[in-house]
Amino acid sequence: MSAGLEGIVVAETRLSRVDGIAGRLIVAGHDVEDLVADWSLPDVAALLWNEYADTPRRGDQVASDLGRARLIAADLVPRLLRVSGGATPVEALRTGWSLLNDNDPKKHGIDNSALLTGAAPVFVAAHWRHSNNTSVIAPDPERGHAADFLAMLGLNHEALSARALERYLITIADHGMNASTFTARAVASTQAGEISAVVAALCALKGPLHGGAPGPVLDMLDEIASESDITPWIHAALAEGSRLMGFGHRVYRTRDPRADVLKEIVRNLKDASDRIAFAEAVENGVLETLAARYPDRRLDTNVEFYTALALDGIGLPRELFTPVFAMGRVIGWCAHIKEQVASGRLIRPATSYVGNLPEGAAALQMAG
Repeated sequence: MSAGLEGIVVAETRLSRVDGIAGRLIVAGHDVEDLVADWSLPDVAALLWNEYADTPRRGDQVASDLGRARLIAADLVPRLLRVSGGATPVEALRTGWSLLNDNDPKKHGIDNSALLTGAAPVFVAAHWRHSNNTSVIAPDPERGHAADFLAMLGLNHEALSARALERYLITIADHGMNASTFTARAVASTQAGEISAVVAALCALKGPLHGGAPGPVLDMLDEIASESDITPWIHAALAEGSRLMGFGHRVYRTRDPRADVLKEIVRNLKDASDRIAFAEAVENGVLETLAARYPDRRLDTNVEFYTALALDGIGLPRELFTPVFAMGRVIGWCAHIKEQVASGRLIRPATSYVGNLPEGAAALQMAG
C-alpha cells in the first residue's frame, strides 16, 4: 500500500504555510488575502524569489525582466509550433519550457525564474491561436504580465479583466508542499537545474488529481443547467459515487481561504452576476447535502470551484485552465527550487519492502 506522506515533514521553508485547520494560507509572512488585495504579481514574485536571492530585486525590476522574457520566448515560438502539432495546451507549455537552457541562466541578463515565468504566457497563447488557425500575436513588454497574456490570446485585456487574472495568479502562486512543488524540489535536489525541475513540476500538475479540476467544475454546472435541477443532480451524483468537482481538499478541514478571494474576483467581473448566482445556489446545495450525509467529516468549497468561474468570466477557454494555473504556480516552484538548492540536500526517501524474500533471507534478517 502506497503512503501519501501526510504529516511527514520533508523540508523547512520560509515560503508558505498552509493551515488546514484554521483555513489560512500564509505566503512569505503575508496572508494570501492581503497579497491579492494590495500587491502586484511582480511584487509577489520578488517577495518569494528574494528569500534566497543573491541580489534581491524590486517588483518593478521583476516586471521589466518578465517583459524581456516574453520577447525572448517569442523568438522560440516558430520552433515550438513546428514540434507541438496535436499537443494539448499544457503539453505545448511543457515543450516550450524544454526549449530553454538550464545551463545558461544569465545569457539574456535575467535569471531562469523570470525567464520561465515570462515565457509561459507566450508559449500558451501562441500555441492556442495557432491550433485554432489564427495568427500569433507578439508580446508587448510594456504591458503588465496578465494583460499581455490576454492580449496575445486576442481577448479583452482592459484593466478589469487584467487585474482579475493577475489576482488569480497571485492567489495560486504558492501553496506549500503540494505534489508538483514536491516534484520540483526533488528534481532540484539532484542539481538538474531550474528549468528541468519546473518541467517536472508541470508534468505532475498535468495529472487530473492535482491540476485538472477547474474545467470539470464548468462541465458540472453546464450539466446541472437550472436551479430546479440542483438537488436531484447532487443526489444522483452521490448515489453513483461521482466526485463533486470543486468541493473538499486534501489539506483544508474548513473553507479554502483562496475560494473567498476568487469569489470576490468573480463578483467584480462584468456580466458575471447570473453565473455567480447560479454557482452560489449549486454551492449551497452541495454543502447542505454533504453536511447531512457526512456530519462527522467537513467538506467545503475549494479553490477550483471559483477558479473555474473566474477564468470563465475573464473569457479563457477551459482547455487553458491548467496551463494558466502553471503560469501562477511557476513563481512558487522557482522559489522552492531556490530554497532546495540552498539547502544542498539530496531528497532520498526510503521505502518499506513488503514483497517476497528469497529462501533463507528471513532468518538472515532476524539474525542481523
